[in-house]
Amino acid sequence: MDTVLITGGAGFLGYHLAHHFARNGVRPALLDIAPYEESEYPDGTLFFKGDVRNRNEVRAALEASRPRWVIHGAAALPLWKRADIFSVNVDGTRTVLEEAFRAGVERVAHVSSTAVYGVPKKHPIEETDPLSGVGPYGESKILAERVCEEFRAKGHIVPVIRPKTFIGQARLGVFQILYDWVESGARIPMIGSGRNRYQLLEVTDLAEAYWLACTVDAERANHTFNIGAERFQTVREDIQALCDFAGSGARPMGTPAALVKLVLRVLEALKLSPLYKWVYLTADKDSFVSIERAKAQLGWQPVYSNAEALIRSYQWYLEHASGLEVGTGVTHRVAWEQGALKVFKWLLGGRKKVALSRR
Repeated sequence: MDTVLITGGAGFLGYHLAHHFARNGVRPALLDIAPYEESEYPDGTLFFKGDVRNRNEVRAALEASRPRWVIHGAAALPLWKRADIFSVNVDGTRTVLEEAFRAGVERVAHVSSTAVYGVPKKHPIEETDPLSGVGPYGESKILAERVCEEFRAKGHIVPVIRPKTFIGQARLGVFQILYDWVESGARIPMIGSGRNRYQLLEVTDLAEAYWLACTVDAERANHTFNIGAERFQTVREDIQALCDFAGSGARPMGTPAALVKLVLRVLEALKLSPLYKWVYLTADKDSFVSIERAKAQLGWQPVYSNAEALIRSYQWYLEHASGLEVGTGVTHRVAWEQGALKVFKWLLGGRKKVALSRR
């Protein structure tokens, strides 16, 4: 049986990749510094605790699992410290690539981000458009892609996928804040009017893209691909579709973008808000990518629209809300502490006055 080693396997994407590959007859192996809830993963999954910056730990996981493919998803998120973001996202990528190909892995599929494009004015964004990362996270993802290109130049197969913000079952993080407000019937403040188009992505569609990146002909796969929903409307329309489904009385509300961004910048600096720079800088802008290359070369076709992805994720949230762990914004599989945003939720009519309890 083939094996795929997934770095960052304890995270939201790693969880879905493990199940997707298992359904296709491939044994998942996971490498992460975070703890695993082993019962959540497919039978036969291999678990390794390790840091992608630690060469010995990466090598040990590769030697024990002997994978055919590696999906490199381990990354430090924007709320991590700057030094950790660069060491994990850049140095960790180099270590994984070096050790994987030393071990004879067939290909390493890298998890990048559309954050590498910054706040572009041209849409749809194509893979050949200029890169301009916002903040340490976006900058580090550009540098990590350059490491991947180095290995491609040496003759290795290193598909790079730039996914739009992906959501789905078990996705929490910043989206849990949205779901909490929707459930409580609050008005949902959008940055700006909400008339901009902001593309999302359902995580199972993303998992299928990685399956194809690992299994289609190497010549077709060894490129960089944008991945996002094919069907999406404006932010206002997609949030309204979620509110209509919830039936809680929640509704989207426009705000003065410049003022809200200034407030969020101050709250972020004071560590009173979990929303980071790239989130609020791009929230009132068009943000959507061309997926034509992935469709043509990988044979990939997304199934879910923005609204369908939001509703699927919200349904999962409703089923699990009472037992959610609250964290500080270092992973997408925990509910983020809302900080000062709880006050705004109360002012905007949210009926649930008490935040989720810590566990």
